[in-house]
Amino acid sequence: MKRESFKSRLGFLLVSAGCAIGIGNVWKFPYVTGQNGGGVFVLFYLLFLIIMGAPVLTMELAVGRASRKSAVQGYEALEPKGSKWHIHGWLCVLGNLLLMMYYTTVSGWMLNYAVKFITGAFGGVAAESVGDVFGAMLASPAQMLGYMAVTVVLGIGVCSLGLEKGIEKITKIMMLGLLVLIIVLAAHSMTLPGAGAGLRFYLLPDWNQARQAGLGKVITAAMNQSFFTLSLGIAAMEIFGSYMSKDNTLLSESVRICALDTFVAIVSGLIIFPACFSFGVETTQGPSLIFVTLPQIFLNMAGGRVWGAMFFIFMTFASMSTVIAVFENLIAAGMDCFGWARKKSSLIWFIVLLAGGIPCALGYNVLSNVHLIGARDILDSEDFIVSNLLLPGGSLVFALFCVTKFGWGFDNYRREANTGRGMKIPGWLRHYFLWGLPILILVILIQGQL
Repeated sequence: MKRESFKSRLGFLLVSAGCAIGIGNVWKFPYVTGQNGGGVFVLFYLLFLIIMGAPVLTMELAVGRASRKSAVQGYEALEPKGSKWHIHGWLCVLGNLLLMMYYTTVSGWMLNYAVKFITGAFGGVAAESVGDVFGAMLASPAQMLGYMAVTVVLGIGVCSLGLEKGIEKITKIMMLGLLVLIIVLAAHSMTLPGAGAGLRFYLLPDWNQARQAGLGKVITAAMNQSFFTLSLGIAAMEIFGSYMSKDNTLLSESVRICALDTFVAIVSGLIIFPACFSFGVETTQGPSLIFVTLPQIFLNMAGGRVWGAMFFIFMTFASMSTVIAVFENLIAAGMDCFGWARKKSSLIWFIVLLAGGIPCALGYNVLSNVHLIGARDILDSEDFIVSNLLLPGGSLVFALFCVTKFGWGFDNYRREANTGRGMKIPGWLRHYFLWGLPILILVILIQGQL
């Protein structure tokens, strides 16, 4: 069977960036920035994105493009005879499945809130009662299961249409819509009274603020965020390498994907920080910032229903772009490893993902007393395994596979990465890729267990 490929370079970039651009960019980036002193955190975030995120991204894409296969068979095609690197490919399949077992629930929250704002469900809600709406949603099995199921149906529906007619076409529309929405929202937020203080906090490095937060903590948080924002380590990006052309070097494409991902993360802050400062809201809040604090702000704002609807449509696009990309990993694994046709693989994974999402969807109501890892609930436990173990651990495996003589090897990786027009990876980076990069990833892996 002929390997599918992207119709255009723009399609590849938008789908790949869509995989990276997710809830973490909009939900996590602003509040982690708020907790870690603002502008100084953003500087370190950009530094670590360049020295860690982009290199590992080139490695995932290189394995995909050189092999023209999904992770399991990609490793098998490139690994030295008799070695077992392909075992990590199966862990990648498991990682993608586990990620979607909770991500579809959180994506359902975004869709739920978009519907609530569009239909005017917040119309009669007092600003101080917005937290009760979020609590009621979590406590409702019908809402939690229903919106999770809709997310799975939409994601599988798009993937079942194929790479070019489904994933590329729909993701292009969503990503372009996302970019328009985020720019409009940011422009509006920056015109609010008192927005200037929020912009100064966010964009101007204040070393005193960073020292108060703890400079070591700020650097660690920036390292983590720059690394996790690209969803590296479970071959979520590898599959798109297998569909891309050899016209451009992988470093050039990786830099463009990182730039799009970072643009969305930083512009999200331009929406949130001016609004928080304008309405006197604390910027260091955790996840409640999106589902409690921002809706309160929208309700106090002129035209708040429209701005709230636009924001949660944007959030839905951001989360669905990741859902579609990761679903494609699973469907492609079924096609490559078991010889299933796309429709058959889509149907099988639809059943698996729907069943797999049920525990997390019920984790705040029917199964609220279930704690899998310590005191963590189901969602937090699944997220801990993916974020703290599979992503950094998998990225370490990809790095070692691509640069050591026991795997594919630096020369083979570099030859593939440098094929095409654009920025090349110089030979003198061999020692950094062999020692420095794995040590940095190992630091993240160890920190994640503390």
